[in-house]
Amino acid sequence: MDQAVEQGNRRLPKRVNDAIHAVGRRKAATARVYVTEGDGTLLINGRQAEEYFSSYETPAEHLEKTLKTPFYVTGTVGKFNVKATVRGGGFTGQLEAVRLGISRALSGVTEEYRASLKKAGLLTRDARIVERKKINRRKARKSEQYSKR
Repeated sequence: MDQAVEQGNRRLPKRVNDAIHAVGRRKAATARVYVTEGDGTLLINGRQAEEYFSSYETPAEHLEKTLKTPFYVTGTVGKFNVKATVRGGGFTGQLEAVRLGISRALSGVTEEYRASLKKAGLLTRDARIVERKKINRRKARKSEQYSKR
């Protein structure tokens, strides 16, 4: 982390003490992520990532593939510790919010990481959210059955 994030006009990612802080969002989930140099520990809400997401019926390789993708793309597996606080949403939203937060934090380490993450599409925020229910409809788009007479 010798090439630190400049604190000019850019808000995030920013350096907080010895960590780089970034925010990731997906659906209704928001993740505040702090990345520091270390041995590759992933802490989410004070628990290990495997333990935190173990209540969901997901295999460990899916967790490994999704959550650690930014580290594989940049070639930094096991070099950074991640401490994340996640609120809102469900399993997929929280998982992908943490992934986006990690990607944004790593992009603040060096420009080389930013280029590779951008090429892999990991710095793009997925804007798809649940569509609201409309008036006189059963759901967002489903309406009552049409009766001609």
